[in-house]
Order: sequence, then structure tokens, then C-alpha cells
Amino acid sequence: MDREEGKAAQSPPNLGALLANPRGGCHWCAVTEFLGQVPLLQCLPSSSIRRIADAVLVKRYEPGGYVAREGDPVDGLYIILDGQAEVSAPANTEEENRPDYVLNKYDYFGYGTNSSVHQVNVIAVSKLTCFVLPNQYGHLLQPKTIWNAEETPENHSLLEQILHLEPLEVDIFRGFTLPGAPTFRQALAAASKTVDCLKAVHSLHAIFLIAGDKNLPIIYQVHRARDGTSFATRKVEAKQKGLVIFTLIASFQKDESGFEHQAAIMPDVPPPEELLNLEEIRERRLTDPRFPMQYRNSAAKKKFVPWPIEMRFCEDSASQHKPSLNYWFRARGKLSDDPALHRCVVAYASDLLYSGVSLNPHREKGLKTYSLSLDHSIWFHKPVKADDWLLYVIDSPSAHGGRGFVTGRMFNRQGELVMSLTQEALIRRAKTPGQTSQTPRPKL
Repeated sequence: MDREEGKAAQSPPNLGALLANPRGGCHWCAVTEFLGQVPLLQCLPSSSIRRIADAVLVKRYEPGGYVAREGDPVDGLYIILDGQAEVSAPANTEEENRPDYVLNKYDYFGYGTNSSVHQVNVIAVSKLTCFVLPNQYGHLLQPKTIWNAEETPENHSLLEQILHLEPLEVDIFRGFTLPGAPTFRQALAAASKTVDCLKAVHSLHAIFLIAGDKNLPIIYQVHRARDGTSFATRKVEAKQKGLVIFTLIASFQKDESGFEHQAAIMPDVPPPEELLNLEEIRERRLTDPRFPMQYRNSAAKKKFVPWPIEMRFCEDSASQHKPSLNYWFRARGKLSDDPALHRCVVAYASDLLYSGVSLNPHREKGLKTYSLSLDHSIWFHKPVKADDWLLYVIDSPSAHGGRGFVTGRMFNRQGELVMSLTQEALIRRAKTPGQTSQTPRPKL
């Protein structure tokens, strides 16, 4: 059954009717949602889309009317809302050089040209309605990053730089792993940049196929599986050297009110202010006389790169053999206000220590292991702020056949369950150097 079946009474808003009668519905919401479907605008921060929605003008044309004439000044970005327009060269242009073609809904013109005047004629083929973003707002089309219109990534959390993507074409992005940063996956960020900013991801399911190379860029190809009134679905393929290394299916939903309950109870743990972070734990171990001097000297020589996620563990090392783990975490530094960014950050943070919990009962002195994610699923229940403290509660109910299974829940400081997670990972004894291959191999 279609998840939007039974909502026939809630058909998509008629944007033309709303423009004619602004009091007849959520005019601004409808404009914002429409702009979020324009390929040119989808890589913009949500704050830019909202400001553009406030700034655009509406222009209407009758069939045969000139929308733009060759030689007229370019007065802004035109986006087709309804109807068709034809782009044609002046009559004296040679036939083989005539660039005649039709513009439809979501198409645009008047942006990206090096000329201050129109080079072609644009004529309405039918009744035509356009949004026009005047030239004085052109800076909104050139943000500093995909997450922030005003500030560069250097002014924000390292995570914001890590989750930055380079748009290559419509629905195609390139991502890099920054030097010294942990490896991670940017597929959710790519998917989020192709969905209008009124819809937020509520679930995702990732399958990891082969090991990637953190020294190479990753190409993210987004496929638009569905665009509905309330929901949108995206499939993302992450590729290196022409090979798909993992796939992601993500579902997005427009905010709506409904039934609510919460049976999950946040564990009674110390607040983060009373706990040590990883750097403080390391410093204590380096100076703790209970640890052998050889260990302390060896640990001091190892390069230590702080993670962009601050963690504070609720249990001491005596409980490290339990198939469970509780810790507080938050993003280091300032994050931009984009809600999609915060969900991407929490998704990134969710996989840092997750699968290792299934190895806890099997740890022993001298035993070296490794783990690789096979699949990872997340459900977002409520809005989340990644730069506020979140409690991550992880349990591993089973390990068998070289696979470990873990479940997770995340709570905010108010005790609200904001996310639920599951993961299965490959867990094995580490191979000797002679057994290790540099060629990525299937995990399945």
C-alpha cells in the first residue's frame, strides 16, 4: 500500500491559485517547496532558499508575448513555474545556427551569462508564469558552502568541512576525506541536497559493498526514486574507480503532526559535565603510575588526532567486556543552522564506535581484531541538534558466523528518543600482514 494512500483530500497545493490568492493557503511554504525542486537551487543552503522565496517576484505572460528580447538588459533569474516558453534566435540568424528549444517547468534562464543583455529571444508558447529573482539578490546564488550562505567552512566545525560536497552536475557530487580526518560517508549529504528543504530525512538504509580508498575522492550519484506531497525517496550510489562501494536509500518527509508516544526510557547515567573526554582520559593514562612505563612512553609517541566528535563515556574501563556501551557525544565547534546538516552529522557520528561493541565480550590481551560495516540503518524520530549533547545507548544482542549485530538509541538531554539504529558488521581476528591485500574486495 502506498504510504500516502488515503490522502486524496490533501492533494498538492495549487501554486498558481496560492499566488493569485495568498491568503488561501501557505503561500511562502508552497513557493519554498517549488524552489527546492529547481536543480540550479538544490545545492544551496536552506537559509538561501528561504530568502529567495521571500525575494522572488511573479510575472505572467500571454501566448506569443516576449519574456525577454535580444539586447534587453538581464534583470534577474527567470524560473518557469507554469506553462512553456520558446528560446529562439532573431529572424536574421542562419537556419543551422538557430538555438530553438522549449523551456518547461523548473527550467530557468538569465543566470550564468557573461553578458549584461539577453542574447536570444524568449517567447511564451502558452500562458506562462515565472518567478523572477532580481539581480540585487544574485549573491544568494553564490553561497560560501552548501550549508552556509555567509560564512566559510573554516569558521565552523571540522565536520562541516568534512561534509562539504562539490556539485559536478545535477544529482552528481564529489566528496573528499580531509587529511587527518576519520573516513566517513557523505551519501546522506548528497541525497539531502536533492530534496526541498521542507522535507527532512526520517530513515536511511546503507549497504557497504567493497572497501573504499580514503585517499581518493568519492563520486555520489543520486537517483530520484520518488517525489510525493509528503515524502521523497532517494537512492545514492557511491563510486570509486568506476565501482560502486556502497549504496544508500533515504526517505524524507515533510513535517506533520500526529499520534505520539515514547516507551523507551533514557538510562540513568551521569551528565556529560561530570565525565572525561577522550583527550582527558589519554592525558591521565600517560601520567598514571599504575600503567607500565613502556606503555606510557609508547602511547606518548603515537600521533594523536582529536576526532571532530567529542565523546564522554559513562562507564569506566572495567565494563569494557560487556556487549553494551553508553556515551555522550556532540560535534566539536559551531555548526550552521541547516537541519539537514545536523542530521548528516549525527549519522556520521553514529558509526564511529558502533560495530566495535559486538567485539567487547571477546576482547583479550594480545588479540587483534578488525570490523567492517555491512549494513547500517537509522530512523530519525524527532529533530536533532548535533552540537548539543546526545546520549548514545548501544547494545549487541548477538554475534555469530563472523558477523556482529548491534542496536542503538539516541536521547537528547530532555530524555526524548531522537533516533533508533541497527547495524551488522563483519568481525574477525586480524590477518597477518602477509595475508592483507591492498585491492578492495567484496565484503559479502
